[in-house]
Amino acid sequence: MKLAIVTAYPPSKVTLNEYAYHLVKQFRQKEEITELVLLTDRTEGEKDIEFKEFGCKITVKECWSFNSYKNLFSVTKAINNTQPDAVLFNLQFMKFGDKKIAAALGLMLPLVCKLKKIPNIVLLHNILEEVDLGSAGFTSNKVMQKIYGFIGTSLTKLILKADVVAVTMQKYVNILELKYLSPNVELIPHGTFEILDEPDYTLPEGPLQIMTFGKFGTYKKVEGMIEAVELVRAKTGLDLEVVIAGTDNPNVPGYLAKVQEDYKHVPNVRFTGYVEESEVPKLFNESAVVVFPYTSTTGSSGVLHQAGSYGKAVVMPDLGDLALLIQDEGYKGEFFDPTSVESLANAIEGIVTNESYRLFLARANYKAATAHPMSQIADMYLEQFNKIIEKKTTHSAVLSS
Repeated sequence: MKLAIVTAYPPSKVTLNEYAYHLVKQFRQKEEITELVLLTDRTEGEKDIEFKEFGCKITVKECWSFNSYKNLFSVTKAINNTQPDAVLFNLQFMKFGDKKIAAALGLMLPLVCKLKKIPNIVLLHNILEEVDLGSAGFTSNKVMQKIYGFIGTSLTKLILKADVVAVTMQKYVNILELKYLSPNVELIPHGTFEILDEPDYTLPEGPLQIMTFGKFGTYKKVEGMIEAVELVRAKTGLDLEVVIAGTDNPNVPGYLAKVQEDYKHVPNVRFTGYVEESEVPKLFNESAVVVFPYTSTTGSSGVLHQAGSYGKAVVMPDLGDLALLIQDEGYKGEFFDPTSVESLANAIEGIVTNESYRLFLARANYKAATAHPMSQIADMYLEQFNKIIEKKTTHSAVLSS
């Protein structure tokens, strides 16, 4: 099978690029895949396709840009030129842009594949029914939220024209089936990027690192985390370092620079900037606690799965999707009220002052992470593609008979 994947891809700064990297890493090792065609966003640096494992040929076609109105046409042209047997879309609603028309045009691509009779699957990482539009950086205006709701419903109907729409949480399956009466929605878990040998759970000498990882400024904000660690330091006297790993959300340029300036008086706060894939293991291995300073959620958390694979204790907001994920997949963490710095401080303190509790959480999360390796997730997508192809073949045979 010659499989095309429409996605952002490292060194892209567009969301979901890391997920694509790990999915590609697994797909290329599958015997069924003869060639991977990556239909990616344009970046200054070269795409990261150097893998040590033996695998199939990878062809990169940089054919779209964030917020371009031409993406529908340029990606369609790339599909025509490369002639894949099947297409996988790695999507969320603002994948192709944060401007309404640019975003909507890009989301028409699965319908284009359907019309061309190319087997296609959309991996949809979030659904607008479960997004807090204000916290997530869309809009706080109530009238605009209703307009976004209407647009979101229309775009969801468009996406559901795909052969299969895969979502990462059972709750999303239930909503799409109930609201849209859609028979083509499948649950395929997020998966864990790297299944590593079980760690020994020891920490390096020096300050305990309280780390957060992601793209910040919309619903991921770090001010409360810095203030919470200050409270824990004052109360316990522990040597703690705040590690803020990642970059600004594209919707909030300059956010982290402003935080760094506003909190320059606070000792032991480190901003790493963009984290290369090769630097991720060190980042997690040296952390005592991984914090999720979220004010809302927009789907299954890739960082939680990463934290689990490295055997890390986590501190999470008591919010719907994360709480459900814990219930569904077996992760464990210390919860906090996302509106309260004191609550976050208590959650962090509960872990850093209790080594046995930290180890309990770390071991439980490693166990949960190993349940769904990315190789298994790739197999689940191939199984769905084979079902689509078989169905189309049978349908064509019936029509021709």
